[in-house]
Amino acid sequence: MYQYDSHDQTLIEERVAQFRDQTRRYLAGELSEDEFRPLRLQNGLYIQRFAPMLRVSIPYGMLSSDQLRMLGHIARKYDRDYGHFSTRQNIQYNWPALESVPDILADLAKVQMHAIQTSGNCIRNVTSDHLAGINPDEVADPRPYCEMIRQWATLHPEFAYLPRKFKIAVSGGPRDRAATQVHDIGLQLVRDDTGEIGFRVLVGGGLGRTPIIGEVIREFIPERDLLSYLEAILRVYNLLGRRDNIYKARIKILVRSMGAEKFREAVDREWSEIRDDPRLVRKPADFERLRTFFAPPNYAEGTDSGVSERAQAENPAFARWFRHNTVAHKHPGYRAVHISLKSLHRAPGDMTSSQMQAVADLADRYSYGEIRVSHKQNLLLADVPMDALPELWTRLSELDLATPNIGTLNDMICCPGLDFCSLANAGSIDVAADITARFQDLDYLYDLGDIRLNLSGCMNGCGHHSVGHIGVLGVDKKGQEFYQITLGGSSAEDASLGDRVGPAVSKDQVADTIEAIIHTYTETREGDEGFLDTYRRVGMEPFKERVYA
Repeated sequence: MYQYDSHDQTLIEERVAQFRDQTRRYLAGELSEDEFRPLRLQNGLYIQRFAPMLRVSIPYGMLSSDQLRMLGHIARKYDRDYGHFSTRQNIQYNWPALESVPDILADLAKVQMHAIQTSGNCIRNVTSDHLAGINPDEVADPRPYCEMIRQWATLHPEFAYLPRKFKIAVSGGPRDRAATQVHDIGLQLVRDDTGEIGFRVLVGGGLGRTPIIGEVIREFIPERDLLSYLEAILRVYNLLGRRDNIYKARIKILVRSMGAEKFREAVDREWSEIRDDPRLVRKPADFERLRTFFAPPNYAEGTDSGVSERAQAENPAFARWFRHNTVAHKHPGYRAVHISLKSLHRAPGDMTSSQMQAVADLADRYSYGEIRVSHKQNLLLADVPMDALPELWTRLSELDLATPNIGTLNDMICCPGLDFCSLANAGSIDVAADITARFQDLDYLYDLGDIRLNLSGCMNGCGHHSVGHIGVLGVDKKGQEFYQITLGGSSAEDASLGDRVGPAVSKDQVADTIEAIIHTYTETREGDEGFLDTYRRVGMEPFKERVYA
């Protein structure tokens, strides 16, 4: 993973000192609330319903074992002994005291971490595929490009006050595990007819109260021009994006109002002015340097002597976990291992400090000291030898981190909802718990196949409900919590927005409603047809009839 140089380290240490003084002045009454607000937002600090919330950046989801240990230390010392991993591949702390935040940032700086640009109207954390570099079907490893974008975007003076927050995702191949089509900019690595690597560029995607699938404005941008083209897009948005209405300020609204073709023409005009700017042109050597930070580990040979295969034959529980929570690896003798943060005992995405410490130790022992955060709010050990899998499974089971539910209905995305968020209209965590408790039969879950259930507590859509195969959105009706259900969404390469089933249902009806939808699916599917394919074939009507019968 990328290692800071002296310039990186100096920058974040100076930022810590700066924010420490700003916090001191605010607590002393020398800065007003209005003056302090943009300063705290620039350092990832929100004020939620009951306490501040600090969002820490995890660039493209990559963590070292030392960094995860530090995150656990922060949860234990400054919070309530846990952290929440989000769909942005970041971690959030829900209970830090305001006066302790500078100390948290100082501790983060010790392990090359920070909270810069995790909030505010700026370019946020760049996200990517959690299987980057090990995925057999990728065109190229997207992480070096993510790092290049991160370095370009961090504290970029021209983009520190955009009309609205801005999110970029990069996918390394034909399988889109980074939801690139619902980002402000989505980059998909491709090769042209000559074999040259470049990017397919999508613009104007996004979720929230106006969910939109992004549109392709360039089929191919070569590596050389990546930063200049991104800068051209941001300049057009900065100039033309609305600042008079927060709900119409995202780039998706600008692209839709202009039309994709006119927007592309505006970008091309801007690009023609800066394309050959030497500060933006990237040479092959620039990419080669960054690739050295993401070189594969020194894989051992002979790591598959049949231990895992025998364990599968002897232990059905291990076999279930192997089948659902491990993934093929491009290097023989290795698997990638999903660490499930979805169990009955915690909110989706939550992890205790002791679990973080233990997983850091497991990463050192089994996966070259590296951990990744997935878009689905789980963790991943990317490089586990086959023969080590039974022992790793035992350790993860003891930690309640081996629930074999990856890709099932219970592997749901869920925002913090009304339990914490000041913007939420309804609870999310308790509804997720009701659904999880209802569907505990693993064999039944496996028979249902791949179902993406996403749950948000408000229209801001942090739980990505708009692109769930089944989406659940919390709404307020005269002080009561109700939930709208949508069907047919997807954030993968076949991206689509879900269709609303009908009137919202009360909180105590959500699990029953999901069960009715699932029963309709099992009765109407053909063979081993997946939920999304069944819905797209039969349409809404049979589901609607069952839900409102």
